[in-house]
Order: sequence, then C-alpha cells, then structure tokens
Amino acid sequence: MTRVLYPGSFDPIHNGHLEIIETASRLFDEVLVAAMRNPQKGEPLFTLEVRQAMLEETVAHLENVRVTMFSSLVVDLARKERADFIVKGLRAVSDFESELQMAQMNHKVSGVDTLFIPSASAHSFLASKLIREIARFGGDVTAMVPPAVGKRLEEKYTVD
Repeated sequence: MTRVLYPGSFDPIHNGHLEIIETASRLFDEVLVAAMRNPQKGEPLFTLEVRQAMLEETVAHLENVRVTMFSSLVVDLARKERADFIVKGLRAVSDFESELQMAQMNHKVSGVDTLFIPSASAHSFLASKLIREIARFGGDVTAMVPPAVGKRLEEKYTVD
C-alpha cells in the first residue's frame, strides 16, 4: 500500500488543489491532505479548524483521502504518518524552483522523496492569495473554488 502526504496551507483550498488531490487519489492507495499554518504567508484568512472542515467537505467523495492539520515540519508528519512520498502540485516553472529546493531539503533531513504532479492549464493560474483578494473586493470566485469554500468566503466577506 502506498500512502502519500499532500501538505499545504489551503487558505482556502481551490480547484487546483482539488485536482491534485483527485489525481493523487487515483495514483496512490491512500492520500493524507494536511492543512498547515505557514508563518511565511502571513496571517491566515481561515483558522486551521475551518480549513480542515472545508477540506473534509471537499474531499468527501474520495474514499481513500484523509484530512488532518499540523504545525510541525512536513517531514515530521510524513514520518509519523508513514507516508511513502510527499506530493506537491506544480502550476508553473516558478513553482518548480521553490518546490525542488524544498523537496531536496526534505529528502536530506528525512529521506522522504517528493513527487510533483502538474496541474492542468485550466487551473494553473489559481492561487489562494489571489482568490482571497478577489473575494475580499466582492468578485465572483465560485468557478475557482469548491462549493464549501465559496460559501465560507461569501460569509466571510458579506457585510450587513
């Protein structure tokens, strides 16, 4: 049985993330999606608990996908969960440069390999940061995010 870990901040999860999760669920026996607090990305829009709930709602149709949250090193979680690989999605060359460095560092400190899954061009422009910004100013992001996320973004930015 092959178990993979797909870590990310998922603040919020979008259709590009979902594409990577669905692809991994077809390729591997078990996929663990882990929402994390990433201090390099500033203050999150949603709490870890809300992000976990959105992830769980979004992947409910995938029987071999579990969701968790963590605040440690990715490699520590990978070892704890006995993940065979870390999975990362790639949108563009710029993603590859930063993800390759992280993959090499993770391998050096833990021996865990990282596998890259490229996103389809239909999702290659999606970024949580941009989705948050569009939603904050009242733009329509419903085609870019799963329904559970669209609902929460609307609640977050609706002004009475």
